[in-house]
Amino acid sequence: MNTIWSKFIQGVKTLYYSRKLRFDDRFANRYKALFDLDKQNKLNILEIGCGSGAFAGALARWYPNAEITAIDRDSEFIRFAQEHENGVSFIEADITALPFADESFDVVISNTVCEHIEPYLFYNEQLRVLKPNGVCLVLSSRKGITVAPDCYAQNDYEIAFWKKAEQYDNSIEKYNIGKYYLNEAKLPFVMEQYGFKHIKTGYVLVDLTPDNLETTPEFARAIINADRYSAIESIESVEQTMPEYFSNQEINEMKRIINNKYDVRIKQYDNNEKQWDTNVSVVMIMRGIKQK
Repeated sequence: MNTIWSKFIQGVKTLYYSRKLRFDDRFANRYKALFDLDKQNKLNILEIGCGSGAFAGALARWYPNAEITAIDRDSEFIRFAQEHENGVSFIEADITALPFADESFDVVISNTVCEHIEPYLFYNEQLRVLKPNGVCLVLSSRKGITVAPDCYAQNDYEIAFWKKAEQYDNSIEKYNIGKYYLNEAKLPFVMEQYGFKHIKTGYVLVDLTPDNLETTPEFARAIINADRYSAIESIESVEQTMPEYFSNQEINEMKRIINNKYDVRIKQYDNNEKQWDTNVSVVMIMRGIKQK
């Protein structure tokens, strides 16, 4: 049972609800235009590194004729995905040793995975399981814009808490987080270097601004609460990984502070007190073909 990522790097709810926003159906046409997949045929699509399943669930909605399989090596992600998304076969498996026969899939797709795996290992198995003329789609988050509302500002207690946690956190170095991050010019070059042809690139901009006129109340609250889940799970990660350094009282006080902040932001939204906080994501999409 592997739970390294969900325990030490990114919590289940953090990953799920942030991706539910990023791959909401309001952005579907932007993604599908760049994916450029045949929507009529019954495609076999594999998502590698699916996390807690939100993107795979979106693919199942966007391509209802397709057969969607999604894998991740974190068993907690897979358990959560199986409970929360329909129309997808979720399997616990390693990207570098896929449990599928050669030439099994029409499409292999990943989202923010290439940054964490050595390129040969990342692309080699995808080439193997793709059919001739199969499509490889690689999504990678680029630098965006994040502006928090004033009510999220850290107080002295929070600053001291996170400063203390930083002293004992070695997860980035230990688990190779972002070790293989490449810039926008090198990403397609490496994709071609490892065997894919006819490469195209494009970008999707995802604007998550609660106070925008086009943002529905339901979606606005989802944006705010996704940040809440992320903040709470960051504290819970400290609780799980550094129990000898933090008391229950410290953990509970941090959770109280965080929940109060997001309760304030929800109240501001409900009272039409605009803050214009925003999170604008830029998603780079690369599309390559496995030649016969």
